[in-house]
Amino acid sequence: MKIGIDWGGTKIEAIAIDPKSGKELNRIRVQSPKDNYENIILEVVSLIKKISNGSSSFTVGIGMPGSIHPQTNLVQVSNTKALENQSVKKDLENKLGYEIKIANDADCLALSEAIDGAGSEYKSVFAVILGTGVGAGYSLDKEIVIGPNRLTGEWGQNPIPGPMDEYEKSVKRHCGRVGAIEVFISGPGLENHYNFVTNLKKSSRDIISLFKEGDSNAEKVMDIYFERIARSFSTFVNILDPDVIVCGGGMSEVDAIYEEIPKRIIPYIASNYFLTPIVRAKHGSSSGVRGAAHLWS
Repeated sequence: MKIGIDWGGTKIEAIAIDPKSGKELNRIRVQSPKDNYENIILEVVSLIKKISNGSSSFTVGIGMPGSIHPQTNLVQVSNTKALENQSVKKDLENKLGYEIKIANDADCLALSEAIDGAGSEYKSVFAVILGTGVGAGYSLDKEIVIGPNRLTGEWGQNPIPGPMDEYEKSVKRHCGRVGAIEVFISGPGLENHYNFVTNLKKSSRDIISLFKEGDSNAEKVMDIYFERIARSFSTFVNILDPDVIVCGGGMSEVDAIYEEIPKRIIPYIASNYFLTPIVRAKHGSSSGVRGAAHLWS
């Protein structure tokens, strides 16, 4: 049995799948404790023990925001502050008593969609998370590409391609970086820009609903949002030119993304045409947890 854990800032989800068929056998979801590292570790351990109860043969893979530093083995570049600079893998293995595998949550999305998802028919898959944070994973021949710094796909931390407007120059990521892609095309990024333009606070879901209803303010904000996604996507298209771009995360549910980005990206890439399919993740919100389970493939 393969067990996968999707470790998010608001919820932690576990799934058990059949190693041969990929069929889901069991699923458990719990709320993630806030801002207390030890409590979060205990919750993950408890979840693994619950879903593995009764099984004598299983593997555990975990997808989490951020990655493991190649020298210190501590968590780096995580938008879940409680995990930053913590020895997550060692602490979990000490409590569980066996080896686990950990990867970035976007890497897990890429692996899941490459193996049996929307990218299964393609050689190279660039899988983007557009959610509370922004990140990506890159899969080649159904394997995750992991570089020496374990930063493959951390494109959300790069500066948005310029020229940046005054708003873009003023916004900092939590690490202090100015103009990072993540702060503009994540869900909170959309909310913050809407608040800047209208002086009103709305959730990303409400903004999208207003956009669909033809609200002028929402249309203005979403027009800029789509342009920012196109600018952002151009950075990895020009470097990697993947066979397919798969989108996951809450913002990937916006249908207009798949219509607007292919049209808008051309001025920002080194070509006058764009042939790469941009598609929604087949497994939706389950892609990350399925990919975590497949880390032992």
